[in-house]
Order: sequence, then structure tokens, then C-alpha cells
Amino acid sequence: MADRVHPSAKPNGNATNIAAGAGAGVNPKAAAKPQQFPPPAAKNQMYNPNRIPYRPTPTAYHRHNRRRCTCRRCFCFCCFWSLLLICTVLLLAAIAGAGFYFLFRPKPPAFSVSSLKIIQFKLTTTSDDTTHLTVKLNLTLSTKNPNKKLIYNYDPISLTVNSNSVLLANGSFTGFSSGPNNITIIHSTLSMASQVLDADSISSLKSDLKRKNGLPMKILLDTMVLAKMDKLKSKEVGIRVTCDGIHGRIPTGKTPAVASTTNAKCKADLRMKILKWTF
Repeated sequence: MADRVHPSAKPNGNATNIAAGAGAGVNPKAAAKPQQFPPPAAKNQMYNPNRIPYRPTPTAYHRHNRRRCTCRRCFCFCCFWSLLLICTVLLLAAIAGAGFYFLFRPKPPAFSVSSLKIIQFKLTTTSDDTTHLTVKLNLTLSTKNPNKKLIYNYDPISLTVNSNSVLLANGSFTGFSSGPNNITIIHSTLSMASQVLDADSISSLKSDLKRKNGLPMKILLDTMVLAKMDKLKSKEVGIRVTCDGIHGRIPTGKTPAVASTTNAKCKADLRMKILKWTF
């Protein structure tokens, strides 16, 4: 029996190509090289040398910024509501004060000088060339409450008498209560014993004593006052009363000299104390 030749299950491609190439007259080594394909065309890209490269922001940085914004927002809300609350309280206080004023029409107390007597006035010079001043005065003041429903309660009163910048005498008066449409008389004795004066004060006093009207004097009254109406009470407020236009002469002998109070005018001013400053 003749032998049969069976072809392989997997044809040998190289052998077939070589055979085909050989039949066509092509170099077998050249045919064995793999086919070269041209590289894919690159996409056109624009190059900018000043362009900042993109860098992704870390997540922690975003959290920090978010926390900072939240704290700032809370602070702004607190400031806003605090300011709104203060403005509301001030507005309510202003409305209440305006209503109280138009309802009761409160008036400040009025002061006047009834009389001022100079009992003693001495300038003495000692052996050590120092000059001493001794003064004794009797003062009578009157205060009037012009309100119909308000009551003024006064703390103890401090009294001072000056001549220009020279202190002549001082004294005090006990506190009292002044009812509606009431007039209160204040009697006080003011004195200064052996006060040492400097050269400027001495020359000022001597020149003022030579004036035709006599020695100019100013009375200062300092106290605290509280306004009361039925069950309502205000806070104590400082008050200063200044009385100008008073002139007096030195007494001769034991007879006191009566100062001229015809042109005396008294003015009451509120004194408010903020921290260490008094206005």
C-alpha cells in the first residue's frame, strides 16, 4: 500500500510565506521582518511657558477654610445681635424719658443767696515772712422746688467761698428733703483759720480789696440729689451750684460787714462722673 502524507493541523505560515516569496523572487530574510506601521499622529497642543501648573488643593485646607468662615460668621452674628440689643435698650430708655418729661414736666431746683456776712477777715505776717489768712463768714441760701409732684432729696452739702483763685472759707450743711413747691433756707458758717498764702494770692487779695465794690466772691455748692415721685425714684446725680456777683468789704472792729448780694445769680449744673473724670 502506498503511504499517504497528511498535512499539519496548523499550517506553517513562515514556510508558506517563504515559499511564496521564493516563488516570487523575494529575499526570504526581508520577508521575515515584521511590518512597520507609522506612529499615530500627535494631537496639536498649545504650550504656554507662563501657565501655572494645576495643583490640587488638599482636603484639610478646605476644612480649615470652612471652619474659619463658620467662626467668622458666628462672630458677626453675635456682634450684630449685641448691637441691636443695645440700640433697642437705648431707644426704649429714650422713649420712657421723653414720656416722663412730657407727662410731668420736671424742673431743676432754684437757688439764691439771701445774705452773706463777713465776721472776720485778717491778713497777718509772721516773723518768718509768711502771710496767714483767717476768715469767718455767715451764709444764708434759699432753694426752691418748683415742681408740683417731684420731691428732691439732698445729701450733705459742701460749701466753698473763693475770691478769684484764692480759697477764703469752706463749710457744710446737712442733707434735707425739699417737697413740691417748697422753699428751704440754708444757714451755714464758713471759716478758714491761718491759711498760708503765696505771693500771688497776697497781691491778688490786696488789689481786690482796694476796689470800689470790694472783694469779689464766688460761692460753690456741691451735693448729690435724688428725685422721687410716689414709688418712683431716680438715681442720685451730682449737682454743683455756682453763685456769682457778690462783693464784700473787710469788717471794721467787731461789727460784721454785709456783702452786697443784689446782683448775685446762682446756676445749677449736673455733674456726671465717668471713671475718673467728672463733667
